Amino acid sequence: MYVICIFIARNIVSTVNLDCKLDLNSIKLQAPTAEYNPQRHPAVIMRIRAPESKAQINSFGMMYAAIIRKTGFPTKFKDFKIQEIVGSCDVKFPIHLQRLAHSHAACSSYNPVLFPWQIYEMKQAKIVLHIFDSGKIHLKGTKSRDEIFTAFENIYPVLTEFRKNQQ
Repeated sequence: MYVICIFIARNIVSTVNLDCKLDLNSIKLQAPTAEYNPQRHPAVIMRIRAPESKAQINSFGMMYAAIIRKTGFPTKFKDFKIQEIVGSCDVKFPIHLQRLAHSHAACSSYNPVLFPWQIYEMKQAKIVLHIFDSGKIHLKGTKSRDEIFTAFENIYPVLTEFRKNQQ
């Protein structure tokens, strides 16, 4: 059986080594979108509107090579790594979260007083899903599209077991 579910990447966390020492005060003065307050946070925060993104830049040379290069630092792009992809999808049917949590108590928790979602941990892949009773799902802890698709292939049959009957 093939199920079509469109995944949307909501957030991608990545790191890169720029391979040079950075003067954070200089970056703050030269880059209009840079914020730097070393008493509050030891890194420059840089925001870009399109595509909407934010970077933390450390003095030992992490992040946003193209913009940093414009401020005069001889950056390189070493050791790029995706740390996490947060995605979401909608299975298009409502789910009995209480029954799902009871049946899968070893890997899930559900307290509707605290959160409107169920937390489901896929231990073999270290992926955490937030499952809403509407059928919307948020996946956290993935590092690739393949991991997202594998997690969905594993959870979808479980979700269909706890599908609410629609009247």
